[in-house]
Amino acid sequence: MRAKISITKKTKHLTQDDFLNLFQDFINDSYNGKRTKKNGAKISHGTVKNYEYLQQHLKGFTENREFELRLYMVHNLNQRELERANNYNKRFYKYFTNYLYKERNVFDNYLGTLIKCLKTFYNYVKDERSIPIGTFHKLFYVPAEEIPIITLNNEQLNFLIKNEEFHQQARELELEDVKDIFVFGCTVALRVSDLLGLSKQNLIVQSDKYYIRVKSQKTRTVTSIKLPDYAVEILKKYENNMGTALLPQMSIAWFNTRLKRLASLIPDDFTIVKTRQQKGKDVVVYKDTKKKTHYKLSDHITTHTMRRTAITTMLSLGMPEHVVRKISGHAPNSKEFFRYVKLAQSFLDDETDRVFDKLLAKN
Repeated sequence: MRAKISITKKTKHLTQDDFLNLFQDFINDSYNGKRTKKNGAKISHGTVKNYEYLQQHLKGFTENREFELRLYMVHNLNQRELERANNYNKRFYKYFTNYLYKERNVFDNYLGTLIKCLKTFYNYVKDERSIPIGTFHKLFYVPAEEIPIITLNNEQLNFLIKNEEFHQQARELELEDVKDIFVFGCTVALRVSDLLGLSKQNLIVQSDKYYIRVKSQKTRTVTSIKLPDYAVEILKKYENNMGTALLPQMSIAWFNTRLKRLASLIPDDFTIVKTRQQKGKDVVVYKDTKKKTHYKLSDHITTHTMRRTAITTMLSLGMPEHVVRKISGHAPNSKEFFRYVKLAQSFLDDETDRVFDKLLAKN
């Protein structure tokens, strides 16, 4: 049941209660399918969760800063009132972002996500609810930061696949299933939600060749990849005790927790200074703030590492970009994909320098 919003010819702005009621409608319509993406696909659960987080932040902001949320009715405003409304929205953006930085200690990337959601809400009110609130929100700046991509290099991935001592350690620590999922994920370049959702329907066998074929839950792109022998062996290990699932089943949160323990077994678990950005400036983030202890590689290993490692491995070993994109499901103009290309080129440059340094050393 949507909130009833009363607007008359004398209404200058909607109240904070109206604002929050409309925001709840925005969440409900996104969750139940009344709102969809431009291509007609349902709004993802993760996106709706971001809307809910924004809702919580807005409520916290109004209580902490005693700032009233308003939506101005531009069709009922004269020129002076329009200027006042414009100044209000500028103040709202400034105070809200300052609150998030200072009180919630958010970084630019997350703040950018929240502001994108906020602008989407304003568009919902204006376009889908036909409430004339104007376009003040188009001036809301969306900050962004380029978070470093953490991947395993080819030697480390080869170690995970082949090293028997590592395999034995994983078994002793009851992490063999985590190891198998991780290795498989570092091979097929699927998003973790698609990876853990693989069933026997996604497996195609033709002339003793094994393929994984899946439609991405996020982009609806069909991905197909031929499996190497070691990946096939992983699937065969579980084929009789997994029901219709191809891989062991566990929650992403539980997988991430156990994955960090597994990653600590990888040789050269070196220190990585972690930095994030606030207002465009680098801020060092410590694992232990009091002791100023830095993070190690294993601390950065997550479910996202699998897909990133697979993509950079394919690129660094010479697979053409358009083929990798077809496997990974990235669009041709994807900014995210070009970050992988850049990373892979850096890897190739380092390897080239290493080879020619050896050549010169011999002379």
